[in-house]
Amino acid sequence: MPMEDVGLDKDLTAALRAFSEGDRNAVDEVLRAVYGRLREMAADQLQREGPGHTLQPTALVNEAYVKLAEQRGEWRSRSHFFAIAAQAMRRVLVDHARARDAKKRGDGVRPIALPEGDLPAPRGEVDILALDEALIALARVDAESARVVEMRFFAGMEMEAIAEYLGVSERTVRRHWVYAKAWLARALLSTEAGGVG
Repeated sequence: MPMEDVGLDKDLTAALRAFSEGDRNAVDEVLRAVYGRLREMAADQLQREGPGHTLQPTALVNEAYVKLAEQRGEWRSRSHFFAIAAQAMRRVLVDHARARDAKKRGDGVRPIALPEGDLPAPRGEVDILALDEALIALARVDAESARVVEMRFFAGMEMEAIAEYLGVSERTVRRHWVYAKAWLARALLSTEAGGVG
């Protein structure tokens, strides 16, 4: 990690701790420190959903940030915060997809494109609701693998940051990632074929 990132990480960690302890003045500092990264995460997610998506990156960041502020937990570090941010973005995207689906009834759910090298999926795309259901099912079998997917896919976290957050080796994270990709590919193919994932 470059020296400037180490300083930023320490400043962010201190601000996150102050915020989690109830210091409302730390909110602005945290938002300034993480906004750019959250917006990148949001833009990546929405780009996967293709053109015509009604949710904009700023709106996704704002909704995710509200969820983060509501749960105001004990954020131990930058990687811990972004792991929680991945959960928040996932919930916002799933809620938005459900609302969109409820409006359209019968029009189908717009699929999201999965980046090459990430989760294998039929035709290179899968709808966000199918992915969410598959992740819930995976979590019942292997919760840590599901968390790795959530952090990698929804937050774009690097293996090293995921390992730091989970308190395991990078090799263990990679093993979970490989297992989860295979498990989800099978579940998503089964869903597409009309089976149960």
